[in-house]
Amino acid sequence: MNIKKIFHNSLMAAAIVLCLILSLTVAASATEEITGGSALDTESMFTDRDLEQTADRKDAVSYTVKSGEDIHISSAGVYVLTGAASDVTVYIEAGDEDKVQLVLDGVTITNEDFPCVYVKSADKVFITTGADSALSVTGTFTADGETNTDGVIFSREDLTLNGTAKLTISSSNNGVVSKDDLKITGGTYEITAASKCFEANDSIRVADGTFTLNAGTDALHAENDEDDALGWVYIAGGSFAIESGDDGIHGESIVQIDGGTFDISAGEGIEGTYIQINDGEITIGSWDDGVNGAAKSASYWPTIEINGGYITIVMASGDTDGVDCNGNLIINGGTIDVSGMSTFDYDGSGQYNGGTIIVNGQQLSSLPSQMGGASGGMGRRGRWG
Repeated sequence: MNIKKIFHNSLMAAAIVLCLILSLTVAASATEEITGGSALDTESMFTDRDLEQTADRKDAVSYTVKSGEDIHISSAGVYVLTGAASDVTVYIEAGDEDKVQLVLDGVTITNEDFPCVYVKSADKVFITTGADSALSVTGTFTADGETNTDGVIFSREDLTLNGTAKLTISSSNNGVVSKDDLKITGGTYEITAASKCFEANDSIRVADGTFTLNAGTDALHAENDEDDALGWVYIAGGSFAIESGDDGIHGESIVQIDGGTFDISAGEGIEGTYIQINDGEITIGSWDDGVNGAAKSASYWPTIEINGGYITIVMASGDTDGVDCNGNLIINGGTIDVSGMSTFDYDGSGQYNGGTIIVNGQQLSSLPSQMGGASGGMGRRGRWG
C-alpha cells in the first residue's frame, strides 16, 4: 500500500472541497450584500452634462458632410454635422482629457464597410441629436488594424447619447458600440441591426429615451471579458419596443430596472446573473425564458429579485419558463403575471415576501412549486404565441 500516495490524494480532495466551500461562501455573501438594497450604486450613474439634452453652440464648429470626405476631430469642443453624403467617417481622435460633443443636426450618412462615427480617443464623447438624423452601414465592416470596428457608431471610450430628436440607425452588424460605458439619457432611437442594437463592455445606462429596436441577436448587451463584475445594464426610465432574435436585455453580471415601459418579443426577455426589478411596466413575449437569471458571472450568485413594477410574461409552448433562475428567486413586491406551461423554475431557494403573483389568470398566495433543472442562456428561434 502506497501510504504517501493515499495521503497526497486525501490532501488534494480536502483542498478541492475547501475551494468549493469558499467559492459558495463568497457567492452567497455577494447575494446577501445586494438583497434588500439597490444592486448598483445609482447616485453617480449620470453627470449633469449627460442629462443635458441640448448643446451649447456658441463656439461650435460646423461641418456639412460631403461624399468621400472624412472628418477628423482632434480637440475638445462642440461640432455640428449637417447634410447628406455617403462614404464618410467622422473620426474623433482627441486628448485623454478632452470632452467632445457631436451634434447631429439633420445629417444623413450611408457607408458600405466602416463606421459613420469612429471614436478612437478622448476623455468622453457626447452624441446629441438636434434634428432628425440617419446613419447606416450596408455591407461587411472592415477592421482598423486589430480593432474590429463593428458598429455604425463605434467608440473606444465612454459614450453618451442624448438629444431632442430622432436618430435612425441601420446596420449589417451592430448599431452602437462602446468599449467602455454607454449612457443614454434622452432622444428617440430607431435601430435595425443584424446583431446587437446597443453593445458595451463595462455598462449600459439608460435614464430616458424612446427606443424602437430590432436586433438579430440582443437589443441591449453588456459584457466584459476581462472583469466579470462589469458588463451590467441599468435602466431608470424610457419607452422600449424590442424585437430580438435572442435576448431583449442582456447584462452579463447585473441587470437593474428602476423604471420605464417595455414591450419585448425575444428568445429571452431579460437575462443576467443578478436581475433586480424595482419598478417599471414590463411586457414580455418569449419562446425560451421570459426572465432568466443564469450563471454568467462568477462575481454574483444567480438571483432574480423583484421588488416592484408590473411584469406580464406570455410564454410559447414547449420547454419554456416564464421566470427561470439557476439560483435564488426573491419576490418582495410588484405584480408578476405569467402565462404558460412552466411559469416559475428556480434551482435554489424561493422567497415570496410580498407582491402579487398571477399564474395563467389565477392569483396565488405562494410561489408555485420549484420545477428544478438548470436551463436558459440560449434563445431558440421561433415566435411566441
